[in-house]
Amino acid sequence: MDLFPNTKPQAVMLDNPGARLAWVPSLLRDVCAISVVHDGDHLLQSARERRPLDLVLLSADPEDGNACELCRQLKCSMTTSNIPVLLFGGGRTAEEELQGFQSGANEYIPLPIHPEIFKARVKVQLAHHSSVHLVRMINERLEEVVDHRSEEIAITQHATMLAMTSLAQTRDFETGNHIRRTQQYVRALGVHLKSHPRFSRFLTAHNIELLYKSAPLHDIGKVGIPDRILLKPGRFEPDEMEIMKTHTTLGRDAIEYAENLLGCKLDFFSIAKEIAYSHQEKWDGTGYPQGLAGEAIPISARLMALADVYDAVISRRVYKNGMSHEKAVEIILAGKGRHFDPDVVDAFLAIANEFRDIAERFADSDLDIAKKAEYMAMAAAT
Repeated sequence: MDLFPNTKPQAVMLDNPGARLAWVPSLLRDVCAISVVHDGDHLLQSARERRPLDLVLLSADPEDGNACELCRQLKCSMTTSNIPVLLFGGGRTAEEELQGFQSGANEYIPLPIHPEIFKARVKVQLAHHSSVHLVRMINERLEEVVDHRSEEIAITQHATMLAMTSLAQTRDFETGNHIRRTQQYVRALGVHLKSHPRFSRFLTAHNIELLYKSAPLHDIGKVGIPDRILLKPGRFEPDEMEIMKTHTTLGRDAIEYAENLLGCKLDFFSIAKEIAYSHQEKWDGTGYPQGLAGEAIPISARLMALADVYDAVISRRVYKNGMSHEKAVEIILAGKGRHFDPDVVDAFLAIANEFRDIAERFADSDLDIAKKAEYMAMAAAT
């Protein structure tokens, strides 16, 4: 994009037969390059097709045609509305001058006038148009830069999320389908609740997309849990459970560390940290790590809590079969007002069939479970 073109301004002028306007191009030859047309249709066509065009000159004398009507047509068209129109000639009455400006003219020069003053007023219009055009081009360039920067940030966010998710999977041994399911569950809840008075301010389209991208990081803190606990198939001993609970803090700290390395604060990281740190909190305050209750629990974590429990109930594990969708609905309903935000449970019940469809669409195959068992056996042997 050339912000500073080194070309003479381009103008077009309507010269009706007998109007005796040859003096205008002669006077302005060192100011702008003027193309002369001889009827209104040609002037309108020239204004639409010529790029760039910096000025339209119209004689306002009655015998030269309806200059005000041509001016209105130019100003009503998206392609020509930004071109300055200069009316000249006509009478000196206030009514005639007002009529010219009401038609959209940028300047009205009654004649006779000193030639150098006429030239100076044309220069003012050209300079103003050039300035406006320059500002418009700079804004367009800035928009391109912002769009490019936004795209870079989005790619960085996505790459960071994928890298951190891959890191989490090296220890948690969940299948890729688990990630897809929880992402879909969280987005489905967000979409259903976006018009709810308690959630509408947070659940914008932008934040719902960030929830979808951040959901895979909810258990990233498990990378810091010892294998003897993480890979244990049975129930945890009390001391083991306390260690397991630290995965929420470890997850938040890992995401915060990545945020600090990038050196910028992004909504993506804020939501990811909320999900990782608070998805084990419970509505009645009996969860961990902080024992938050009710509205003190971030909305993102409330949605993730329900999605995570549903998936844990219906999913097959190496050491157990998954429960039915119906049983999962019972468990979620039993946790209403205790484990889960009541309104989030109501949203889940309203779209329970959508949850079931997601679970079926991204169900783990026998091969997925076999690979998971193999990974766990290899890890336990090392």
